[in-house]
Amino acid sequence: MKYIWQHKAWPNFTWHSDVLLKPLGDVRFRQGALMAQVRELGFDSQQTARADVMVEDVLKTSAIEGEKLDPDAVRSSVGRQLGIKAAGLTYVQDQKADGLVQILLDATGNYSRKLSPERLFAWHAALFPTGYSGMVHIDVARWRDDKHGPMQVISGSVGNRQVHFEAPPAHVIDAEMETFLSWVNEKQDTDGIIKAALAHLWFITIHPFDDGNGRIARTLTELLLARDENSAIRFYSLSSQIMAERDDYYDILHSVQTGNLDITKWLKWFLECTSRAIENSSSLLERIMMKARFWKIFAQTPFSDRQIKVINRLLDAGPDGFEGRLKNKKYMGIAHTSRATAQRELADLVQKKVLVRCPGGGRSASYDLDWGRLRK
Repeated sequence: MKYIWQHKAWPNFTWHSDVLLKPLGDVRFRQGALMAQVRELGFDSQQTARADVMVEDVLKTSAIEGEKLDPDAVRSSVGRQLGIKAAGLTYVQDQKADGLVQILLDATGNYSRKLSPERLFAWHAALFPTGYSGMVHIDVARWRDDKHGPMQVISGSVGNRQVHFEAPPAHVIDAEMETFLSWVNEKQDTDGIIKAALAHLWFITIHPFDDGNGRIARTLTELLLARDENSAIRFYSLSSQIMAERDDYYDILHSVQTGNLDITKWLKWFLECTSRAIENSSSLLERIMMKARFWKIFAQTPFSDRQIKVINRLLDAGPDGFEGRLKNKKYMGIAHTSRATAQRELADLVQKKVLVRCPGGGRSASYDLDWGRLRK
């Protein structure tokens, strides 16, 4: 098997522009429609939208790699670092969440700044504050050295492993990254979204770090999208859409990385994925508006920290996003409380007209927010 980086012409990528005209046009159209929708929001709602998109990005870029972060910790970190005191915000400290939020803020907030090895090393150190990935010690803030063998993407159990991809050897990383960073920092005629897609594929193919390459590739993508839009504020989450299409994401990467330098297939998929991410952001903005209405309606209503946590979970999920209705057992799990306390606090939320009891269910009562009231 020959990998894309083993071709003589690497990294001179090629593509068929005619195939990309329609998907690129769709992205540009949806970008314009989204910004028109955003302009209708007030300043506070725009800031809330920015925070919610960042929370979504941090959670999903980690989930793509199989790492689950605490949503409350991520929300808390975003609120602190953006200086947003959102209603019902529970403050939780978590180094990993803080690190990811920091690098996303640096990438999007300083999108015009030169990209350098030192900046990438700082991002990598923020991703792995303890120097460990799980229980494995990794080299932090430096390129990999392949001391344990070549960098490979592998699946399957021991004895039945399949190598999907092997990255360039460690001794060429300095030269590879110098070429890549020079290209990122130079102004070209290439369309900005196409450049973001190229950078994503190029970086993840070099795979310069021991771990965290996927998260940093997606952060680089956000930087270049912010640069293309000339805006530090993101109103759609590409990582969220990639997570929803994770199998296709890995399949297309594998197909392109084991092919030739014609990457039309990857660019087309990336543009279509970005278009879907922008389209789906409309539901996010609707949830933001409903969340703002909720906390305005109940601004003077006292809630326990547990109740606030459950309410935020329902608001973040939206009318169709929560897995099953809210029942006593689920309340216990989210709030980490006893059955008796869950029953008492659920009854209190119903009495305060925060929750409504859903029809049916018999003894197993279930509840939801009054979404119709919040849509008004």
